Amino acid sequence: MPDPFKKLVTTLESRLSGIAAKSLSGIPSELGTITGSGLKLDSFKYEIPDYMVAEWVTQLQLPAFSLVGTTTTPVDESGENEGGAASSQLIRFDFNKTELNEVRLNWLAGMKPGDRVLAIPVNGGKDAVVICKVVSSGG
Repeated sequence: MPDPFKKLVTTLESRLSGIAAKSLSGIPSELGTITGSGLKLDSFKYEIPDYMVAEWVTQLQLPAFSLVGTTTTPVDESGENEGGAASSQLIRFDFNKTELNEVRLNWLAGMKPGDRVLAIPVNGGKDAVVICKVVSSGG
């Protein structure tokens, strides 16, 4: 007798795969390179000086975790040691599971000339939106 759960899983996988394929089939994304003054798409010979960058605002869910470090005091507002500053012995900081709302992922802050990116041409190809930085599987 066939396993009904296995058949259900197979059916769901097939349908979700089809939905994902339809969702992405009409999006003409392509690779490009961040330059010193703009974005150069691989298939377009001109640089796009005023490209856009996707902004992602999301909720960050952190599991319970611990970090080991030290504390130093006194320090100024930028964290630089003040006179007489001394560090503690190793301390473990324990954090509870938590959720942080409205976490903004700022792609632009981490991009520099030479970075490879995935972009989506918009407005008939006059503009492009960079949606993420891409790296090889080796990093």
